[in-house]
Amino acid sequence: MNVLRQLKGFFWDKRRFLYLSILCLAIATALGLVTPNLLRILIDDVIIPGKYEKVPLLALSVILVVILKAIMQFLSGTLGGRLGNHLAYRLRNACYEKLQFLSFRYYDTAKTGDLMSRLTGDLEAIRNFIGFGLAQLMNTILMVTFGSIMMFSIHWQLTLITMISVPFLIFVALRFEGRIHPAFQEMRIALSTLTTAVQENVTGVRTVKSFAREPYEVEKFSIRNERYKTNQIFTSTLWSRFFPLMEFLASISVVLLLAVGGTFVIKGSLSLGELIAFFSLIWYIIGPMWGIGYLINNYTQSEASGERVLELLNHPIDVKDREDAKELVSEEVKGNITFENVTFAYGNKLAAVKDISFDAPTGSVIGFLGGTGSGKSTIIQLLMHAYNVNEGSIKLDGVDLRDITVHSLRSQMASVFQETFLFSSSIQNNISYGLKDVSMEEIIRAAELAKAHEFIMEMPDGYDTVVGERGMGLSGGQKQRIAIARALLKNPKILILDDATSAVDMETEHEIQSGFQEVMKGRTTFIIAHRISSLRHADEILVLDEGKVVQRGNHEQLITVPGPYRDVYQIQYADHIARIPSEAEEQVKS
Repeated sequence: MNVLRQLKGFFWDKRRFLYLSILCLAIATALGLVTPNLLRILIDDVIIPGKYEKVPLLALSVILVVILKAIMQFLSGTLGGRLGNHLAYRLRNACYEKLQFLSFRYYDTAKTGDLMSRLTGDLEAIRNFIGFGLAQLMNTILMVTFGSIMMFSIHWQLTLITMISVPFLIFVALRFEGRIHPAFQEMRIALSTLTTAVQENVTGVRTVKSFAREPYEVEKFSIRNERYKTNQIFTSTLWSRFFPLMEFLASISVVLLLAVGGTFVIKGSLSLGELIAFFSLIWYIIGPMWGIGYLINNYTQSEASGERVLELLNHPIDVKDREDAKELVSEEVKGNITFENVTFAYGNKLAAVKDISFDAPTGSVIGFLGGTGSGKSTIIQLLMHAYNVNEGSIKLDGVDLRDITVHSLRSQMASVFQETFLFSSSIQNNISYGLKDVSMEEIIRAAELAKAHEFIMEMPDGYDTVVGERGMGLSGGQKQRIAIARALLKNPKILILDDATSAVDMETEHEIQSGFQEVMKGRTTFIIAHRISSLRHADEILVLDEGKVVQRGNHEQLITVPGPYRDVYQIQYADHIARIPSEAEEQVKS
């Protein structure tokens, strides 16, 4: 019940629905107790004495009781449903909100399929128990209590004899719960890995097909499906052992009732009507005990699911605002960025960047060049305050990023990443994403600067054309130009271009770079690129290797000295130059 106590805040304000649902079930249960008494009256006071004129009245009474009971059960179900849906709504919103604010570090290891499983299957299990199972559990207690009281009022000796097997029923049920809970936990994990396999395959279907790895993916899915099936079979085996044993113990009570109760009737200490009433009431005791397995099943599933949901909700946020964090005012932001002896490592791994220091004055262009794993993207992630630095500091206009609210900091930035993501929406909505009250003229202007306007107008619906999931239906270069337009429309003080033109041809890149010259004016720009052509106009270029700055300077300075930058330059321009310009060569010799 600890899990339910932690979830209490999501439904406790609507607890009146729970109370009313339980009350309606209690009334339905109490009405159900009327039927055995009517049977007793029918036999003892009508049939045996031969007073058959009372039969219509008793029949009408039974009909009224059944109708009232049905109404109470309907109200209980309706109220329980409202409670469960209210809980699921709030819990789903809370989970989704938490996903929005979890740090990049969480998503480094999170699996999409697992998260989808938590927000769907796990939430549904919790909803079912809180909405219906909890009231049914309370109803079970009421049924056993009311039934026992009535049975004792009729014949206490027979009641004690009949209930001999009840302690064994309770023992078996508790033992079963102890074994079924871990089984359900494992089954939820297996289902999560199965969902992840499907999600990854659908997302990466082009890669799978291009490498002809369909058989491998089928085998991988089959292995995970086998694990899920094995867990299902194990759980079913537990159920198959539980139900026969519960039925056997319940049957013992019925046998004892008929044997001992029949003896009491023969001896005259119990009437035939009371025995029939007793037989109906025994199921108010045995029935809930027998069906407690279903309640345990619902509770166990909800507890296992609740643990997974709470694990998400309680996951710490690595990057969050300090209590005295400053809210940036756009008009006051200049865009001066300073890195001071910054060192950072992902988890327990080796440092991704080591002792990085540089200053990016307002309006300057800073370029980064280096091989894979050299730390280029890490610097950009730290600039966006996606992670907290281990050592040193990063400042915006002299203020440490940790003293600025994350939202207001990122609202001053716009990024274009190498891996472009477009939403399943119109091109217009993708370009204007996250902005309000943007005119169509502004959207077109941004698209023109990104050299995207022409191909957009060639599409059937122009800017209203809906692109598929992840931008399917567009080429890599087209998606990248839409992403560039999205960043330019934001009119940020800090512009980040992470290999933003890698998917376009050289001619288009040149056109986009020409457009960048205009939009870069007055704003600080950071460029990660593998092409020298994207960096040659930068005010300062930092060449990185294994997280350290090994060269720095502008393009003209760096090609005059031996080093990684000149090596890359010579490789990329080998078809256009036979050697380094003579002026540079003389400087090298000197």
